[in-house]
Amino acid sequence: MAANNIHPSVEQFKQFIKKHPKLVREVRSGKKTWKELYNDWYLFGEEDEIWNEYKEEIETESSAALMQKLATYLQKIDINHLQQHISTVQQAITSIQNIVRQMQETNSTKSSIHPFSFRKD
Repeated sequence: MAANNIHPSVEQFKQFIKKHPKLVREVRSGKKTWKELYNDWYLFGEEDEIWNEYKEEIETESSAALMQKLATYLQKIDINHLQQHISTVQQAITSIQNIVRQMQETNSTKSSIHPFSFRKD
């Protein structure tokens, strides 16, 4: 019910804060107050330069840097160790397949034997 009574500019300010999460940290650390931030936002608007330092920077790496990291990672892989793990996983899968096969065979033989077979006289 309280959400219905909020002024539209306050809603816009909330959306602005979501776009600038560093502002929340400023308030929690005591460097700024919500009142100060709201007044600045109201006076300067959302597009002013003062807000640039509070925008969350998204780190983007170039594809060349990613390829370099991938190549470094691949060089560190021990092929023999990897092959050993693959072999272990294959053995586990084979064991599971055998268990499932045995269960299916057991179920098929049980379904053919009816403990209470009723025949017409």
